[in-house]
Amino acid sequence: MPLDLEEQEQLDQFKAFWQKYRNLITGVLTAALLIYAAYSGYQWWQNSQAASASQLYETMVSAIAKGDKDQTFLAADDLQKQYGRTPYAAMASLVASKIAADTGEASKSIDYLVWAANHASNNAYLALAKMRLVTQLIERGTEQDFAQADGILKESAINGYEPLWLERRGDWYLAQKNVTQARNSYEEAWKILDQAHEFPEEARRLLKVKLDAVGGVAQ
Repeated sequence: MPLDLEEQEQLDQFKAFWQKYRNLITGVLTAALLIYAAYSGYQWWQNSQAASASQLYETMVSAIAKGDKDQTFLAADDLQKQYGRTPYAAMASLVASKIAADTGEASKSIDYLVWAANHASNNAYLALAKMRLVTQLIERGTEQDFAQADGILKESAINGYEPLWLERRGDWYLAQKNVTQARNSYEEAWKILDQAHEFPEEARRLLKVKLDAVGGVAQ
């Protein structure tokens, strides 16, 4: 069926429009498809990474159950190298750090904590890694360790973990034999921690012991 004059004119206009803008339209559509494909691929990659990391973490748990320390550390190292962006890597590093500390390998324990403090994406793991790291640096007690611990404590506290920062700052002052500043930090921590019901009772009891030791008053 032949086109009438109006339809023919519309067709000609469309052809002219397409001729002028086809490269731009094709480019936009191609970019949109690439973005969607990249997003879908990233989602698949994340899921795949999490599944693989979970299996490796289970291997680590099995090694711990068998008392195989070397295999435990190897699994933790592999999680860091291969699946460092997953929560399993941070979890494994925290566990490996505890095992290393318990078996007298302080430097290895600190190395695992440093990794977790630099790479953990979960705030809870990040806070735990930093606070454990500060504690172990203070315990090791070299001038460099105190400086490193001081640097961590000068960072902004992770939201919700402010009393832990203040408590560790008190520990840091006490190790420097600055009892007055230690007491002030413990008292500040107590004011927050005593009202923060999400923290376990053991955390309050431990802080109270520290506070009493420096002659502070729980308010």
